[in-house]
Amino acid sequence: MKTEIFNIWPSGDAPGASDSRVQPQIIDLANMFEPHDRAASGVRCPEIALWHPEVSNGITLLVAPGGGYQRIMIDKEGSALAIFFTSMGYTLAVMTYRLPGDGHHEGADAPLADAQRAIRVLRERAQQGLNGKRIVMMGFSAGGHVAASVGTRFGEKIYPTQDAADSRSPRPDALVLVYPVISMRDGLAHAGSRKQLLGAHPDPGSIEDYSLETRVKGDTPQTLLIHAVDDPAVSVNNSMAFFSALRQREVPVELHFYEKGGHGFGIRGVADLPLASWPMLVTEWLRARIWL
Repeated sequence: MKTEIFNIWPSGDAPGASDSRVQPQIIDLANMFEPHDRAASGVRCPEIALWHPEVSNGITLLVAPGGGYQRIMIDKEGSALAIFFTSMGYTLAVMTYRLPGDGHHEGADAPLADAQRAIRVLRERAQQGLNGKRIVMMGFSAGGHVAASVGTRFGEKIYPTQDAADSRSPRPDALVLVYPVISMRDGLAHAGSRKQLLGAHPDPGSIEDYSLETRVKGDTPQTLLIHAVDDPAVSVNNSMAFFSALRQREVPVELHFYEKGGHGFGIRGVADLPLASWPMLVTEWLRARIWL
């Protein structure tokens, strides 16, 4: 299983990072003898780590891990996915992204800028045969907000053109959202993600603009939503709100609820639970798209 790592932006640091003073840091939250559970913060130079399958099915799965917009869980919701998904023929691309509270020029749109750029870079590479041509974006928790943002706001110009890659479409071919943060509205929002994204006292306009159930259009990519009913951090009503908005716009969508699983189960924390099948559910859903 080959791995490579490359920068999303041509100069390393994102252009908007010039306004920020944060410095990159990675800490390992795992206990001794446990698998790595690294968390990245202070991102200035977003990267993609790419795992190649032995035989490609033509799909690149671009992953935005979660972390409440305070950090990025690059193993539990990133590298840990590699063995399963590459065995199924996917090219797995796990991205880091800048955090909205770190003072970048784009502010709350910094993660969206990085996600748009990541998709464009992967499309440029696909033309050279370096990864699959279909780009499916998967997001976990706050990373689900990143993925749903690019799925609903791909047409917005967030950053200045850098190179030829920026002529490519940043629209994902499909979205897979796992216990996603969707809404910033009272009663729905994950409080920590909202504070990092919009500040302690967001105005009503910003709340609506970053509540992604309000941003769905007819060209939003087809979507698979996966959530545990007993999630204590991000209410299942986030997935329900996005599902309803997609249905209203007649966008193909499936929603799968599991009774138990809590939040942040990733691919490791699923033993002896029915939701252990969620990675296979993703593959079967994509197979039904007539891509595999």
